[in-house]
Amino acid sequence: MYTYKYPRPAVTADIMVFDTKYKNILLILRGNDPFKNCWAFPGGFFDMEDRDIEHTAARELEEETGLSGIPLHEFCVASREGRDPRGRTVTIVFEAAVNPADVNPQGGDDASEARWFPLSGLPPLAFDHSEILEKWIKRNIK
Repeated sequence: MYTYKYPRPAVTADIMVFDTKYKNILLILRGNDPFKNCWAFPGGFFDMEDRDIEHTAARELEEETGLSGIPLHEFCVASREGRDPRGRTVTIVFEAAVNPADVNPQGGDDASEARWFPLSGLPPLAFDHSEILEKWIKRNIK
């Protein structure tokens, strides 16, 4: 086995799911530490079995919300040191828009709940998700 002398960061995918009018966002209530019982984007770790990061995003979205078959588009990469207390973690953030009447999100896996929130009235978010969402708002909401 080849060994590498440089430490490697973990890689995750996070997904921002908006309603089609971009007034609401789907968040999950984290069931595990860190940030247990805090709201966050659905997402999770890139597994060695995943084909690619897009597969990770789709898998995590389905596991944590029950939503599948939703087109996901890459939004940004977040890699600031300290963004995840478990260690150096780089996330690829995806975005999607769905009609809430067409889906029935349910918390699953390590998400104890999934719920829509208005962008104008968000709870505190886990990790650096507030910063990521603010970046999205600055880029997309005029």
